[in-house]
Amino acid sequence: MADDYYKTLGVSRTADAAEIRKAYRKLARENHPDRNPDDPKASETFKAVGEAYGVLSDADKRAQYDRFGSNYKQFGGGRPGGGSPFGGGGGHPFGGAGGQQVDMGDLFGDGFDLNDLLGGLGGAGRRPGSGGSPFGGARTRPRKGSDVRTTVTVPFTVAALGGEYELNLDRGGKRESLTVKIPAGIADGGTMRLAGKGEPGGPGGTPGDLLLTIKTAAHPTFRRDGANLVMDLPLTPAEAALGAKVDVPTLSEGTVTLTIPPGAASGSKLRLRGKGVKNPKSGTDGDQIVQTKIVVPKALSDRQRELYEELLKLDDEVRSGLAN
Repeated sequence: MADDYYKTLGVSRTADAAEIRKAYRKLARENHPDRNPDDPKASETFKAVGEAYGVLSDADKRAQYDRFGSNYKQFGGGRPGGGSPFGGGGGHPFGGAGGQQVDMGDLFGDGFDLNDLLGGLGGAGRRPGSGGSPFGGARTRPRKGSDVRTTVTVPFTVAALGGEYELNLDRGGKRESLTVKIPAGIADGGTMRLAGKGEPGGPGGTPGDLLLTIKTAAHPTFRRDGANLVMDLPLTPAEAALGAKVDVPTLSEGTVTLTIPPGAASGSKLRLRGKGVKNPKSGTDGDQIVQTKIVVPKALSDRQRELYEELLKLDDEVRSGLAN
């Protein structure tokens, strides 16, 4: 036979009505065009399982099919196209003469819209007063609006400490201004979901959501390392050699005094506890990491040159450990 309806549904030739129905419902859910909008193979499979079910779910058609195979229609097996899941024959999987009722939400999920399944027939085929369904009875479920995705770049301080950010977006064809509360410590590339701020829904439906991807603008002094803030601290050779107390900026507490130990090398890391960024998961504050960077003056006064020349005569052991 050209098409084996039993193989199409993945059941044996001795399968009972319950097994056939179960197989059909599983395949219809998996291959429904609404769930696979860009997959023509799924659409073909959906049509094929509907045709197979339309025959095998009807006792008379199944008997003719078992006897005559794909030629069953020539021997009284039903009108052409009778295998369609929307046909009026006894094999109609959504109700009708001799058929059993199927819960559309159970078959296709809570987001199912009968108008989508019918290919946008709209009001065609509706009985007066029947509501949204062309088969009469209950109205189709209201449709939720589409989600909107967008990326915004917020100031470094707002991402680190939290704060409000003014966002302008197009929603439902209108330009809107929206104040967004950015949580403290959100990571660069982190996503926020704002419920109900997406596209409007259909009649009686709720709006979709707004999904914001947060990018963090650069800061002239600080950079992020998870919940830690990292900065470079310029030091003069004298401060590094002798040690010093220097003023250091912080993001949340203004300026603090940091003690530089004598003999600090360039690239040494000093830690300011709790002066970093809040970790959104643990709620604890990170640290501020201060990396020393020894800076030599580009232009020397006469006195500086004199002192450096004196030091040059004394600094003769820094490379003593080098070997050939």
